[in-house]
Amino acid sequence: MHIPIDPSASAPIYEQIREGIATAILTGDLASGDALPSIRALARDLRVSVITTTRAYNELVADGLVDAVRGKGVFVRAQDSDQLRRRALEQIDEGFDLALRAARTAGIEHSELTALLAHRLEEEL
Repeated sequence: MHIPIDPSASAPIYEQIREGIATAILTGDLASGDALPSIRALARDLRVSVITTTRAYNELVADGLVDAVRGKGVFVRAQDSDQLRRRALEQIDEGFDLALRAARTAGIEHSELTALLAHRLEEEL
């Protein structure tokens, strides 16, 4: 499983791992019932501590995205489509909040920010 980790990012590494796995679940790259790598295997692959991956997995359990089955592993939980949509909208809203704060700090006007979003949307098509 490839999860991009940026040690210099402001987000803690466990949060980057949680976000990477959550995104894979929300986009369907990980399906209901799929097993996640063991905590130790993921820690080894990402070259982070077991404590870091444990925290990321615990956050995913708390988010209701995965189930931890003692002695068997961690598995992707079946997701309700309304729940997935709500979570996606929450992520989008958080992203907009970050973008707005960065724009405000840099003095970027609303029109320029809107143009950037429109450009990114066109790139996706």
